[in-house]
Amino acid sequence: MTTKKILLPALAALFCCALALPAAAQDQQQPQNGAKAAAQPAAQQSPDQPELMKLSVENQLADQKLKKKLQQITAEKEELRAQYELELQKQKAKTTELEGDLARVTSENKLADEKRKAEIAGLEEQYQKLAEQNKLAAEQSRSDMNAQGDELQKLNLDNRLTDEKNKKLMAEISLRIGKLRAENDLKTEQQRTDMLADSKERNALDLGMKRLDLEEHRLKVERLELDNRLSKINTDLDLRAKKEDWKKESNTEPVYTDQPFQNRKLVISDRRIALNGPIFTGVADYVTERIHYYNNISTQPIFIVIDACPGGSVMEGYRIVKAMQASKAPVNVVVKSFAASMAAIITTLADRSYVYPNAIMLHHQMSSMVWGNMTRMKEQLDLAREWERRLLIPLSKKVGMDPEEFRKKMYEKNSDGDWQEFGDKAVEYKWATSVVDEIEETGIVKNPDEVAPARGPGRMNGFELAEKTDENGQRYVMLPRLEPFDFYFIYNPDRYYR
Repeated sequence: MTTKKILLPALAALFCCALALPAAAQDQQQPQNGAKAAAQPAAQQSPDQPELMKLSVENQLADQKLKKKLQQITAEKEELRAQYELELQKQKAKTTELEGDLARVTSENKLADEKRKAEIAGLEEQYQKLAEQNKLAAEQSRSDMNAQGDELQKLNLDNRLTDEKNKKLMAEISLRIGKLRAENDLKTEQQRTDMLADSKERNALDLGMKRLDLEEHRLKVERLELDNRLSKINTDLDLRAKKEDWKKESNTEPVYTDQPFQNRKLVISDRRIALNGPIFTGVADYVTERIHYYNNISTQPIFIVIDACPGGSVMEGYRIVKAMQASKAPVNVVVKSFAASMAAIITTLADRSYVYPNAIMLHHQMSSMVWGNMTRMKEQLDLAREWERRLLIPLSKKVGMDPEEFRKKMYEKNSDGDWQEFGDKAVEYKWATSVVDEIEETGIVKNPDEVAPARGPGRMNGFELAEKTDENGQRYVMLPRLEPFDFYFIYNPDRYYR
């Protein structure tokens, strides 16, 4: 009974705490969300970002608190269910014990009744016997009244004493029977009282369990509403991100055609290899690996695009030429600004090469430095002559000149032997196959600002021009070094650019 009295108030208090938890969670959540929102830099937030982040944080906190509350309520529910089952087992055991006591008392009452009946029957039998004896005594007293008078009185007294004893015994038996009946009635009433109390406690426990189930259902509904809201927000964010990703690309496919050059217009796909800067160790790997890769995909045209290349290693350049010649897919070399030395040889030896009219190509003799004793320098010179022969002979055949005639022509055009021509003139000398007026780069489908820093004001090739002051107090900036064959065409009346 003590456990039952304590359990009911505890259930009531627990239910009140469960009702108060959502409000407390909301109060606690607001300062946390505010602190997190304040911690984000304003410069990095879009107009809707703070609200979206706040809602996301609120949903995460609410979800965590709801999970915690559900776990706590589930634990309390399990504890109450365990207490309820324990009390039910105790009541069942107690009821079984009381039923055993009732059966035992009933059995004892039956035995007492049987015993009383047996005693009464014995007394009646004894009474009959005594009556017979009295009759016999009376007969005897009749025959001998005087002699047996004292004995008759004694027998009468004995009979009275026996009657009194029988009456006393009957009274005791009746009292005992009444007492047993009263005890039975008391025990029965106590059992009824206990059963009523158990029923009330059971009803109270059932009511508490139903209230907890109702609270759990309400929390689940709230959680579903929050999940739906969060899902809608995430969907909006995903849609916004997809729109941003969509804007980062042109969303068009590169153009693949077997005839990329028509009417002096060249269409370049994403099967494109850039060849810029000096050719040194590793450049041949970069170019030839991509030629082989594109060949393993298809036989669509490949494009080696030269913006500006001063030439470089003969061994690296020779590997590029051999990869071009072995390619199943046609390799087109495109010169946009200038190609000199080894880059010019690669362009000329290509089956198909295209140049802008104002691009510059330059051919000259191979140059090198030798070091060592006379024998060693002679060996190096012989090796250089052999490389020149291996490169100059196919180059001369391609332009339709004898090697010596081609070498002589170099010095006719320039005293240093650096024979340079604009693109339209280079085509006339067969250094390239065609002049191109328009180039369409269909393979550039991503926003360049997303893959490389944008070039803002005051920047050249990504490097900022630092302003300085000369000895006369005049401000100026130093322009970077130009590529070969290039000139500055800039309005500079106050020599600010130097």
